[in-house]
Amino acid sequence: MPFKSVLSIGVLAAAALVSASASADQLDDIKQRGELVCGTLGTSQPFSFQNASTRELIGYDIDFCKLVADKIGVRVNYKLLSVAARVPELNESRVDILAANLGYSPDRAEQIAFSNRYYVSPQKLLVRADSGLTTIEQLNGRRVGATKGSSSEREIKARLTDSQVIGYSDSSAAYLALQQKKVDGQFASELVLARLVIQSPPTAPVTIMEKSVFDEAWGLGMRKSEPRFIETVNKILDDAEKSGDAAKIFEKWFGPETPYKLKRSFVIGPIAG
Repeated sequence: MPFKSVLSIGVLAAAALVSASASADQLDDIKQRGELVCGTLGTSQPFSFQNASTRELIGYDIDFCKLVADKIGVRVNYKLLSVAARVPELNESRVDILAANLGYSPDRAEQIAFSNRYYVSPQKLLVRADSGLTTIEQLNGRRVGATKGSSSEREIKARLTDSQVIGYSDSSAAYLALQQKKVDGQFASELVLARLVIQSPPTAPVTIMEKSVFDEAWGLGMRKSEPRFIETVNKILDDAEKSGDAAKIFEKWFGPETPYKLKRSFVIGPIAG
């Protein structure tokens, strides 16, 4: 066979391989392996945490990951991540999707894709009841604790510019620092702080400031290079809103029969909407 013909066949074969690779995408890969790998925290009640008796992972984020997996038609495998590891683990393809208290921000949206919002979290400040602190402005210039690597840490630095913001491994560590008077306030989502208030001993009460610093929309995290998967996940969320399934998940974890007794004040929709 002439050299030019061999070369042509090689070029065509290489082009075919490139074309096949380009046509395959994450959604196809997930269906082929029969598994959706969901990155979650596992330490954030009631979003993702272990059942005390069965050690099974349960929570709001867990139910939404299972909803996505069920609608795609695959099983779900949960991978526990730290807050700081969420985006790197996703972009390194070690997880398919994040359901991990992931607040939207323009900076973070440059790194990953967000689904439509599936939760909206008022971000508030927690202080010791005997501190005399009642307003957000009073904490400017003081020490404030937040979870290291979280959007809460970043946002409170930007909003309380004179404060010293100290990052801790998780909300429990920040709360301990508050009780030990290493910080004057703790910044986190209202729900995280409500849980800490419930758990606070009578001898060391804490209180949540009524006014929120800002309201944060949360989305499921995905890689920006997978538009078909992103579209599929958003359709699943939109359908769950229309069917009432999304509201049922909310009521299960935050409604009147739970310790939190929160009212659902949002609908699933565009995260910047």
